[in-house]
Amino acid sequence: MLKFLTKRLIQTIPVLIGVTILTFSMVLLIPGDPAQIMAGESASPEQLELVRERLGLNDPIPVQYLDYIGGVVRGDLGNSIRSGRAVSTEVFGRLAPTVELAFYSTLLSVFIGIIAGVVSAVRRYSISDTLIMFAALFGLSMPNFWLGLMLIQWFVIGTGWFQASGWGTPQQMILPVLTLGTAGSAIIARMTRSSMLEVIDQDYIQTARAKGVSERVVIYRHALKNAMVPVVTVVGLQFGSLLGGAVLTETVFAINGLGRLIINAIRARDFPIVQGGVLVFAFLFVFVNIIVDVLYRFLNKRIDLN
Repeated sequence: MLKFLTKRLIQTIPVLIGVTILTFSMVLLIPGDPAQIMAGESASPEQLELVRERLGLNDPIPVQYLDYIGGVVRGDLGNSIRSGRAVSTEVFGRLAPTVELAFYSTLLSVFIGIIAGVVSAVRRYSISDTLIMFAALFGLSMPNFWLGLMLIQWFVIGTGWFQASGWGTPQQMILPVLTLGTAGSAIIARMTRSSMLEVIDQDYIQTARAKGVSERVVIYRHALKNAMVPVVTVVGLQFGSLLGGAVLTETVFAINGLGRLIINAIRARDFPIVQGGVLVFAFLFVFVNIIVDVLYRFLNKRIDLN
């Protein structure tokens, strides 16, 4: 296990370097002058030149990138152009709501998706199978921002049961989790159904039934456990996509998360915040994928991690 983790961590280094290169390059293409934003519209050319020199904007681009990488290695992501505060303080101060939103949405997606997928597979080609797959297709096709607005209309304006902004209380968290977790549950349901259909016709499942094992034990102990390997892959990718996809949900429900911080930073041309936020997202995505790889071994002992 230790050998595998070491190998996977080494493999993530080129990925993270590639992320920093892409982020650094994309930020350079965003119109706007960071020195002008920091100094103000009324700043003189001499003041702008001093700000550019202090930010290192007069250096060649390769030098700027190496300085940025050096800061990342030291844990220094720079300072926000707007507020002057450390990027790490700004980013990690907004990280918790985004991670919690993605985590709870993933739990909801897994709970609904696996149950729906198992029922659909066991009762394949029945009316319930058709209805579940239709609902899954509807969930995949429905934009998150539209569902969020509809939930606000129905359960905030219509009934007053929940709150339409903020994060922390159940009244504030339920609707964003439902909004973000709907599409995920649809994806997991379809994958669970497909994986279960491949497993339940295997010889060892028929043997278990012939031995008189109850159908519930056959489905949930034998079939589902072996069908979970591809589902876990989808869940891991889904969690990573929810981290990035939380931007729209955070905007609709006015949640002060990392996604909303990055959007506001892009609008304000606050390049260090954008770079730091995207880099943190990349680290989280890589970390989640390592956890998924380890879970493979617990679900199927025949998988050799090394």
